[in-house]
Amino acid sequence: MYPIFLSITRIPEELIVFFFAALPISELRGAIPYALWTAGMTWQKAYIIAVVGNFIPVIPILLFLGVVSEWLTSRFKTFDRFFSWLFERTKRKSKLIERFEAIGLILFVAIPLPITGAWTGCVAAFLFKIPLKQAIPAISAGILISGIIVTLASLGAISFWRI
Repeated sequence: MYPIFLSITRIPEELIVFFFAALPISELRGAIPYALWTAGMTWQKAYIIAVVGNFIPVIPILLFLGVVSEWLTSRFKTFDRFFSWLFERTKRKSKLIERFEAIGLILFVAIPLPITGAWTGCVAAFLFKIPLKQAIPAISAGILISGIIVTLASLGAISFWRI
């Protein structure tokens, strides 16, 4: 079942799920329920596409967040305010990462709640200077765990709805 604007363009459901998972707001929390409920995918297919889509932005964010934020804030006042807000908010919400570093990062990304996830985990890893060799596996593990939680919760909700 396609929303009207998507049915006109005939975008494959797999691509929609992939992009939902790659976006900072929806990530896995939006992509997997969409894949299962709206697109009618198997849970295995939904999980794999969403996990891959959620992981794609991780390495570029970790590699370029510092350079991009510094460049934008030095040239545009709006971006200075945005990054100040983003960094302060992330620091306040990520005490777990500050205290436990990589293990905290896994748990932070794995908890499928608003203001957690791979994107915010990348920002926190940058802010707390977690080395790439630790940040990438930790965020990846968090994505895998979050995907399992969201898939199980979605399947449970679908089963409950059908009863």
